Amino acid sequence: MNKENQARIIELVKQAKPLILQEMVHEKVTEKGAADYVTNVDVAVQNYLKEALGKEFPDIALIAEEKENLGLNSRKSYWILDPIDGTTNLIRDYHLSAVSLGLYENGEITFGVVYNPFTEELFYGAKGEGAYLNGTPIHVSDQQEFKDAVVSFGSSPYEKNRAKELFPVFYNIFMNCADFRRTGSAALDLCYVACGRQHAYLEQNLKPWDYSGATVILREAGGTITDWENKEPPYLENSDILACVPQFRDILQRLI
Repeated sequence: MNKENQARIIELVKQAKPLILQEMVHEKVTEKGAADYVTNVDVAVQNYLKEALGKEFPDIALIAEEKENLGLNSRKSYWILDPIDGTTNLIRDYHLSAVSLGLYENGEITFGVVYNPFTEELFYGAKGEGAYLNGTPIHVSDQQEFKDAVVSFGSSPYEKNRAKELFPVFYNIFMNCADFRRTGSAALDLCYVACGRQHAYLEQNLKPWDYSGATVILREAGGTITDWENKEPPYLENSDILACVPQFRDILQRLI
């Protein structure tokens, strides 16, 4: 994807901000499942980007959170969209929510944008072209001591039956690192590793739109991202995600 198209996509994503703020004035919340919500904001942003991307790139289909995603083919190209990653944060006015968009081509994510309209932080990256925060290049931390590392995690709140297995893993990591963070947005957590604010992020059973957009941003910033078995994420399916700076990969693999 050329620079002109990249800039156009970034602008389309940024244009979601007034829509988000407008829709929040009359916020309506629906519970899809345990601790799993959708708002009119999610739906409005998704509808807007579906239409806008469809006009600009009619040959690329959309995979998104608030729609059926049937008959996916790994040989095709897709936009993978989370209209609001961090819906629970949005409902509670945490200002830790983001629009996340990734371009899936030939089995990988080649371009990604993650935009927090509340902080005006826009992360983006393209394969082979680097990663950026508001136009400034970013890179993962060069921190060498894991005892000084800050690690973020997702607690899988939609599947609390996982807690008895997951929390001992988190305990092992916590006892070896400096501290934990829990933002409630996978896309932002991955970008925070990319820009050096955090050193690792892990969560189980993330949906494609939770992690895909930020994947290329993190890799272009020098980070690594795999599933918990050190395999490439599938992108069109759910996946456990382990993302970190390269120097802590082996340590985290032992701890989980």
